Amino acid sequence: MRIDYKLEDKFDFGLFIPSMVLIFIGLLAIYSATFSHPAAAGNFQKQLIWAIAALSIFFITFSLPTNSFRFAASPMYLFSILLLVGVLVIGRKVSGAKSWFDLGPFGFQPSEIAKIGTILALSAFLSRRNANIESFLDIIVALIIGFIPVGLILLEPDLGTSIVFVGMILTIIFWKGISLFSLFVVLSPGFVAIAALFGSFYFITSMVLVVVTLFLFKKDIFFSGSIFALNLGAGFFTDYVYSVLSPHQQKRIQSFIDPMADPLGSGYNAIQAKVAIGSGGLFGKGFMHGNQTQLQFIPEQWTDFIYCVVGEEFGFIGSIIVVGLFLFLFIRLLKIASAAKDEFLSLVLIGILSVYFIHFLINIGMTVGILPVIGIPLPFVSYGGSSLLVNFFMLGIAANIYRTRKNYA
Repeated sequence: MRIDYKLEDKFDFGLFIPSMVLIFIGLLAIYSATFSHPAAAGNFQKQLIWAIAALSIFFITFSLPTNSFRFAASPMYLFSILLLVGVLVIGRKVSGAKSWFDLGPFGFQPSEIAKIGTILALSAFLSRRNANIESFLDIIVALIIGFIPVGLILLEPDLGTSIVFVGMILTIIFWKGISLFSLFVVLSPGFVAIAALFGSFYFITSMVLVVVTLFLFKKDIFFSGSIFALNLGAGFFTDYVYSVLSPHQQKRIQSFIDPMADPLGSGYNAIQAKVAIGSGGLFGKGFMHGNQTQLQFIPEQWTDFIYCVVGEEFGFIGSIIVVGLFLFLFIRLLKIASAAKDEFLSLVLIGILSVYFIHFLINIGMTVGILPVIGIPLPFVSYGGSSLLVNFFMLGIAANIYRTRKNYA
């Protein structure tokens, strides 16, 4: 009994077991989705190899001195920026985005490594001795640290990954303790910009809400006017940003607003995904017996649309189990972050949690049709080596912090 207690005190099974079950479910879904697909015949074996490699990275990261993450923050951030610049020059295009490096038979996305580098660098900056999140200068520097990789990723262009970065950056800044008004200043331009995509009515409504909110905060007229102008500019700037997106990204946004506008083109995946999940019923059609899956109605459903396979073949029960495993993992990460006494480690944990959660939210949201299709994999479940390795590297950091939590009390 004493040995078990020590093991549980040093090793967080609440992080490890849900992630392992998710990998197992993912492997089953990938096997089913690729079994009768000649072009993807070896994907299951590749994912199995990546899973073994990811486990090795997890335990190596788990065993490192916890302080090494703080020391590695700046070097890893700079290295990831160099990779993002390099991929724009010599990278390989996949689905319209120049976002991959080829290493022989394998490839990896620098943006995955940049997630870790940005989390560490932003956490290190915000946890320094004289940090003041209410300082305008600190907010600007934090946003610059975060948005340099976002800008480079948008140049690929990879809208989905850039959204993950933006959400992660804002979550870390919020966890640091930014005031409600400062958070409003940071978030409101994005809210107005998104509203502008849906038309003039939504844009005007969003601006009215901004005016009402500014009135409630009761700031001076000059400052409030500046914030209003910023939001107004963000709305008008949306048309320009939309125009520089690649055609397939524009079509995905159009399909989100109205999937039936192009049911055989940009809206096809979203419609077929809902058909697949809906046809699964309560218990599903059974492993390798899904019509949508086996007849390949959804292209490359072992990646971004892997949740369709789960929904069709394992039904509502299987879908809820996947959601439940993720929620358990999120709550566990949040609990460790809340208990961490070292601010840097707490911010790092929140950054990791936000990356997992945003991927989870967008992937399942686009699969069930409540969010646009923007090409985001489901952590631990979707096919993809670099994504799986980085996810387990981040999980190893979280497990490492849990292991040494009493040393930083």
